[in-house]
Amino acid sequence: MDTPAASTAIVENELDLLASLVPLGGKQIIELGCGPAKMARELLARHADSTVTGVEVDARQHAKNLAAPQERLHFISGVAQNIPAADASHDLALMLKSLHHVPVAAMAQALAEVARVLRPAGFLYVSEPLFQGSLNSVIRIYNDEQVVRAAAQAALDAAVASGDWKEIAQRSFEVPLHFDDFAAFEKRMVNQTYADHRLDEATFAQVRRTFEAHMGPNGADFLQPMHVRLLQPLR
Repeated sequence: MDTPAASTAIVENELDLLASLVPLGGKQIIELGCGPAKMARELLARHADSTVTGVEVDARQHAKNLAAPQERLHFISGVAQNIPAADASHDLALMLKSLHHVPVAAMAQALAEVARVLRPAGFLYVSEPLFQGSLNSVIRIYNDEQVVRAAAQAALDAAVASGDWKEIAQRSFEVPLHFDDFAAFEKRMVNQTYADHRLDEATFAQVRRTFEAHMGPNGADFLQPMHVRLLQPLR
């Protein structure tokens, strides 16, 4: 098993990292918690012989996805702990910042479901944000995910320890994020359709102050620490 790199790389486009770890051509791929499926859309633009199914629980995001069709990209409503897909039907499963959104009590079931829908020699690619960094110091004021992010890693550790999964690789990296102003941050990071943060006036003011401490002449720039784990089910 590979270990995380001693120095953290900057990754502008995570699709390049994914492509360096697993073959993407001619594959049946499922993304769990796909959101707007940004990576899936670019992946299909690069690999015309692959197909992606995006599974999304948020009804508003799912409706937006259906309203923006793309060839070889299919959207279905569902959850990772009960994947609406047949056994051994996919070569690759993607969980991009989504495992920590699965209820903690259901994480093990979600991983078992992924193993069910993967074909022999299939892969699970899990990319999770780490609970650290300057961006996290802003977000944790209104959305402290320390417990659920740790639970996601623990669920992966338990899956490997159980003998049901083999860990193939790990990678640590940082993603650069830019916001022109606080309004851009609020739209992207606070007002997601899948979350109802309902910030009170004092909390909102604290978030704004903390964010604006990072503002420069051209906006605010952050590096978001991420960690990828590539697993393969053992049958």
